[in-house]
Formats: sequence, C-alpha cells, structure tokens
Amino acid sequence: MVWRTPQLLWLLFCVPLVAGLLVWALRRRRRALEQFAQASLLPVLTPDTDQRGHRWRAGLLVGTLTLLILALAGPRWGFQWEEVRREGADIVVALDTSRSMLATDVTPTRLDRAKLALRDLVQHLQGDRIGLVTFAGSAFIQCPLTLDYGAFLESLRAVTVGIIPKGGTALGEAIKTGLAAFENQPGQHHALLIITDGEDHDGQIQAASQQAAAKGIKIYTVGVGSPEGELIPLNVDGRRSFLKDRQGQVVKSRLDTETLQQIALTTDGAYVYDTGPSLGLEEIYTRYLSQLEKRDLTSTLERRYAERFQLPLAVGLLFLALEACIRDRRSRAVRNGSSPEQLSRPLPPRERENES
Repeated sequence: MVWRTPQLLWLLFCVPLVAGLLVWALRRRRRALEQFAQASLLPVLTPDTDQRGHRWRAGLLVGTLTLLILALAGPRWGFQWEEVRREGADIVVALDTSRSMLATDVTPTRLDRAKLALRDLVQHLQGDRIGLVTFAGSAFIQCPLTLDYGAFLESLRAVTVGIIPKGGTALGEAIKTGLAAFENQPGQHHALLIITDGEDHDGQIQAASQQAAAKGIKIYTVGVGSPEGELIPLNVDGRRSFLKDRQGQVVKSRLDTETLQQIALTTDGAYVYDTGPSLGLEEIYTRYLSQLEKRDLTSTLERRYAERFQLPLAVGLLFLALEACIRDRRSRAVRNGSSPEQLSRPLPPRERENES
C-alpha cells in the first residue's frame, strides 16, 4: 500500500487525544451527576440517561475521525504499468558572469537579480529541458540540458562573478557554446536565452548570430542594467574600490541595448528590457518560450496505482450516520421495564375498566 499524501498520516496522533477528551467529558459528566445526588439515587433521578449510548457515540466519532484521516491521506494499492510520454522544448540560458555584472544599478547586483529571475522562470517550466551556460571572457556549459530542475538550480546557485577565469565579455563565444549545448537536434524545438548587460569584447557576435539563424535557433536577449550605467564595485584587501581601466580611469558599465537588439533581430528572436523583479523573463516565457514546438523528450513505464480512498470514506460516513441514530436516552418501554411488544399489546377488558 502507498499513500498519495503520507504527511497527513501524522494527524493520526490526534486521534488518541480526541478519544481522551471524549472519555474525560463522559467522566466529568458522571462526576457532576454524582455531586448532585448519591450514586444509588441516580437511576431513579435520571431514568432516561443511557450511559452505553454515550459510549457508543464517542466510539463511533473516534472511528469516523480515524477513517476520514486515512481517506484524506489517499490509500492506494493495486497498480498497472502505463507508458508515459513527456513532451517539451529545449531552453539554454547563457548567463553573463563578467565583472560588469557586479554593478548595483539593479539591486542587489545585476548577477544576483538575474539568478533570482531564473529561479522564478524554472517554476513556469512544464516539462521543458533547461541548461545553463556561463560566460565572461570565455564560456562553458555549467549544466547540460536536463529535466531535473533541482540540478539546474544547484548549478545556478554556484554561479558567481569570477567563475570564468578569463576576464572580459565574449558574447560570440557564449552563443557558440549555447548552440553546442543543444546536442545537434532540430532548431524549431530550441531557444537560447542570453542574460547580459550587452558589453562585448571579442567581435564575433554577428558570425555567431548568423550561425544560430542558419540552424533555426532563435535567440532571446534580456538586458540587465541601465543605459546611464554604474560603477563596478570591487573589494580589494577588505577595502571598497571601483574597477579602473589601464589608464587609471574608473570604468562605468552601461547597458548596450543596440547589440542585444541586433542579436535578436538576426535570429528572429526578441529583446526584452524590464526593471521589474522578473527582468522580463516571465514575459519571454509566456509569449515565446511556451509557444515553442514540443517534441518527445522521454518515454517511460510508470506504475499507476488505483485510488482506494473511497473505502475508508464510505465506512467513516456510515459510522457518522450510525452515531446520529444512537439515542442517549432510554425509551419509555425500557424505563418501565416493559418491552415495546408488551406496551403495544391491547389490555384485557377488565384491566381497561380498572384503568378507567
């Protein structure tokens, strides 16, 4: 036997507590009556009270509670094998980890906000595979395409600025590495999502974008940062400073919207810039990624258990109905020591005359 929601079985620990409360209530009622009169007089003063009826009703209530908890937990037994097919698209996320992602024009930093937005995006995925590419001056596959969203989130959690030893920002290299992560499958099932501030230092964007377009892979770019730009903070020997160029001038990182728009235009994708918590990822998924053509990703045999919650539920409702039918007072026939048959039998003529 297996349970759909075994956590609810912990509620069974409440059953002894409820039973104890009912027993305590019955005893308290009995003690109250004994304080009112002597025990020997109680049958005379309260002839209608049926203690056995009280006990039966309490027992049925405890049984009803137990059976309802078991029904809610969802008992299942008996199964049959069923082939389950999973359909979805392939989404590769290329995440910029260069030093410019430390800028705080997007709080707390550009990189941290991008990671938070990606965690929210994963919650919208419905059977799609997702992979992660990190890039700075070079790029590599941080997490291959997978249906294990927990593994993807673990890889995402490990991403920090400096995870790529080579400095700079190579957008062209990020696109090529992202294309390699698709395992040479048809492009209509694929989408490459690039999250970056748009700065590029390798000059291979156009060639890489055309390569993606030739394979039928659309690239969706998400801009992080502000057009006005922000200084790049550094922590040197515990002291706060800012990144400087070779001439000693402080570097201000600005969002390069034009570059990101060109990448999206070349591949028939889309560019999104949003200062909200999701950075526009929710809009991209709703309008574009969720509309990608699906394909069979996996086909497995899974056990399908038969639901059996109806049995304890039916018995529990039966107990509840019986509890409502049990009287806690004796009938007049029982009080007078006569059976219902005796009370319903007509009296002889002489007895009727004496009664009258």
